[in-house]
Amino acid sequence: MVGQVKSLAELGLTAQGGRQAQVTGLAVDSREVKDGYLFAALPGSRVHGGEFTQYALRMGAGAVLTDAKGAQIAAEFLSLSDAALIVAEDPRQTLAFAAALWFGAQPEVMVAVTGTNGKTSVSSFCRQIWSEMGFDAINLGTTGVEGAFQAPLAHTTPDPITLHRVLAAAEAEGVTHAAMEASSHGLDQGRLDGVRIQAAGFTNFSQDHLDYHESFEAYFNAKAGLFDRVLPEDGVAVLNMDDPAVARVAEIARARGQDMIAVGRKPGCDLQLQAQRFEATGQELRFDWKGQVQQVRLPLIGGFQAENVLLAAGLVIAAGADAQEVFETLPRMRTVKGRMQLAATRSNGAAVFVDYAHTPDAVATALSALRPHVMGRLVAIVGAGGDRDTAKRPLMGRAAAENADLVIVTDDNPRSEDPGTIRAAVMQGIAGAGGIDTATEVGDRAEAILRGVDLLGPGDALLICGKGHETGQIVGDDVFPFDDSEQASVAVSALDGGLA
Repeated sequence: MVGQVKSLAELGLTAQGGRQAQVTGLAVDSREVKDGYLFAALPGSRVHGGEFTQYALRMGAGAVLTDAKGAQIAAEFLSLSDAALIVAEDPRQTLAFAAALWFGAQPEVMVAVTGTNGKTSVSSFCRQIWSEMGFDAINLGTTGVEGAFQAPLAHTTPDPITLHRVLAAAEAEGVTHAAMEASSHGLDQGRLDGVRIQAAGFTNFSQDHLDYHESFEAYFNAKAGLFDRVLPEDGVAVLNMDDPAVARVAEIARARGQDMIAVGRKPGCDLQLQAQRFEATGQELRFDWKGQVQQVRLPLIGGFQAENVLLAAGLVIAAGADAQEVFETLPRMRTVKGRMQLAATRSNGAAVFVDYAHTPDAVATALSALRPHVMGRLVAIVGAGGDRDTAKRPLMGRAAAENADLVIVTDDNPRSEDPGTIRAAVMQGIAGAGGIDTATEVGDRAEAILRGVDLLGPGDALLICGKGHETGQIVGDDVFPFDDSEQASVAVSALDGGLA
């Protein structure tokens, strides 16, 4: 918004002492501040943003938004400046609303989805459905901004300034429909507050991100914030009722008077999955929508993809689309990159798949969902990230051992940790499941993929878990180019003499 100027009042802000200021831009990074900017000095996990206020003021900040602690930290520098000071109890949420008012525009129809697994697929399927119906649509999240408007994103749910800048830019390019992923971090930090959504979805809930959240309860409460805070009372909650934790979300929705679309296999669901028949390249679905039975073929691998597609269909319907028109688009859905993606096929017909599964539940779900499509052995490659939740590492190994015939343990993104220590924890889980005789440890990920592909006979399948769409491997402070799908193709080509 070059050249734009708004008063504090226009951004919903009130400065101490009734001080007035004309704001020329917003920033959370002091290095990005320019003359007249509002600098948001936010509390951080390691350092409070108040520590950087002095630098923001030197860069010409005309206003500072922070909390009481931030104001105290920066008191000396603020006293020497004529910048307006806004002290908020929750400065993150305040910034989110201010960013929404600053940028002012977003696509007319918006939905959001949260849950431990499936967010990227559901948001992508929403975008695909809308696109098939003739709308200019996007999805935002782990894979960036995709669809009628494209842009990279550094986080699944970006900071409010980035988020509203992207939404406004998409709207300016003619985008009318958008689906976004709501991560637990983003919800906990109020990044979605100020986004106007018509419907919100919840996929499932299992262990993840306990390195950030204090407990399972805190992790759940962060995700529940999409319904008890972000989704308005006249919005629609679209819930996967097959997950036990979702019953609590339904209670929140009912308490706030939100309409609800129940999705799942349970009797009584508005959108009930009644049967699935699996084929080598897809699956046939039979489902019921409020008493009307439908049958469609999905060109997607994995039983859980049916749940993702139906949840997406529910969100699109909740946002105002005709149900029958939505169902007619489902046979044209396509796999999301890195989500049960067919990466390569050997000359003997054995298939290699890549999936982002990086939690115990996701590994178990992906392998068990792939099993009905596979006539022979199922091989899994699994690892765990460094500097993340250590408790889930043995659980990752157990999930792989219990659902695959053969397991190769390799490095994921070790980051600053010793890769061997991480692999040992994963192997411990495999041993606990009694699967150590069918497991191999191969530290080098490229070699692990080559070995996995080499094991495949006719009718077998390999699932490479963990990195999905990612194109780099983080070792220490370095990011090395690495794409599981590309490595799978290279391995097949090397072993089959150029056939991939």
